[in-house]
Parts: sequence; C-alpha cells; structure tokens
Amino acid sequence: MATFLFKDIIFGPVNSRRLGTSLGINLLPQNRKICNFDCIYCECGLNTQISNYSHDFPETNEVITNLENTLRIMSEKGNCPDVITFSGNGEPTLHPQFSTIIDETIRLRNAYCPSTRIAVLSNATRIHIPEIFDALLKVDINIQKIDSTIPETIKLLNNPRADYDFDRTVEFLKKFNGKVVIQTLFLKGTINGIPIDNSTENEVEKWFNLIKEIAPRYVMIYSIARDTPIETLGKIDPERMSEIADKLRYNGISVQTTY
Repeated sequence: MATFLFKDIIFGPVNSRRLGTSLGINLLPQNRKICNFDCIYCECGLNTQISNYSHDFPETNEVITNLENTLRIMSEKGNCPDVITFSGNGEPTLHPQFSTIIDETIRLRNAYCPSTRIAVLSNATRIHIPEIFDALLKVDINIQKIDSTIPETIKLLNNPRADYDFDRTVEFLKKFNGKVVIQTLFLKGTINGIPIDNSTENEVEKWFNLIKEIAPRYVMIYSIARDTPIETLGKIDPERMSEIADKLRYNGISVQTTY
C-alpha cells in the first residue's frame, strides 16, 4: 500500500483527527524515515537505514527560522494553529538538539501565537534521557505511545530497532506524574502469516492495568486510517473500540477515540 514522507521541515497546517488545526514540525530527514521503532502500520513506511544518520537531521537554525517565518505570517493573517505538533518522518526526539528546539518553539509560540499549544508525538523510547524528559515536561501535550504490554506483540507491532527496555519506559512514564497522554493504535491482521490483534481481552486487560498504573492526563485510542506498509492489516471493529473506551471511562480515565 502507498505510504508517504513529509517533504518539508514545517508542514501544514493540517486537520488533525485528534488535535485540531495542526502545524507540523518534521525534525527528521525529508527524503527518508528515521525511527528506532519500525511499526508495521506507520504511514511513513518502513525504515530503510537505522544507523550513521546523525548528519541527516535539519540544522537547528533552519528549523527555528522556518518556524518563525511561518508563525509570523499566520499571526499577521489572524489564523494561528490550534497546535504546533512535532511528528514527521520518524521519532522526533532522535534529533540531537531536540530540547533546544523545544525551548525555541516555546519562545516563538509565546511571541506570535500565545494561545497555540505545543504537542510532541513520541514512541517513549528516549524519555529516560534527562534533557528529553525535561523538554517533554515543558510542552502542552506530551503524547507517548504504548500499543501493547506483551513482548511478543511489541516485537511484531512496533519492531524496536535498538535495545528497548519496556520496564524502564513505564517507570519514566509514571515519573511524568500525569503530565502525559498515552496514545494507542488498535489493529488486527497478519504479519508474515502470523496473526496479530492487540484488541483481544488478554491484550486489553494488561494494557488497561498499565494505563491505571501510569495515570495519564488522558488516553488517545484509534485504529488505522491511512495506508500502511503491510497490506494484511486492518481496523478493529467499531464496537470493540467502543468497549475499550467505555472500560476506561467507567474507571474514571478520560479517553479520546478516533475511528
């Protein structure tokens, strides 16, 4: 199936299913995906190279200059975005100057579009690094991914490309003390002939117990909406999505559902 890459450092604004009018920031190369996960549903496709890529990131000054020019124009026209979102062609926290860019984005937001929120979409693999953890605490919407708690499912679904310490990740998610949003994509299908479904009773029960432990601000759950690099994947049933959302709400956990 067709996938796509973001061709610019600053892109949009786009209509986000979960965040409203979103101005995107891509801190990754514009010609390929770089991520320490290789999720089988990623709209940017699969990884083509996973090492020796530090020189490929856009320069910090280039990011800030592009962002300032865009925000200035949007502010002058009176159409500031609802949110500035760090996403793009992979994992944004891999950028070596991620924390500096967050600080500069906050400064520019305050100067040009003070009511705009700042969001980061991350896979939570680098939140144990102090400067990244501290930077994420500064943003308005700190969104971290947890698609499963079961090692075999994590391997199939997210395919970590480096050492991934799930227990350490959970401990640092708890250290956000609620200033975190957990995002989970539910799907079903097969990968290389192996069935995969992270919406089963066993999967959801273990995931739900982890959500209670982390105690996030709220939870985002959704299913596949765009093309994926693996053709044998599909949405879960709407009824199942509703059951998962109701389980959260019944236990006092705020949830945002997109199907």
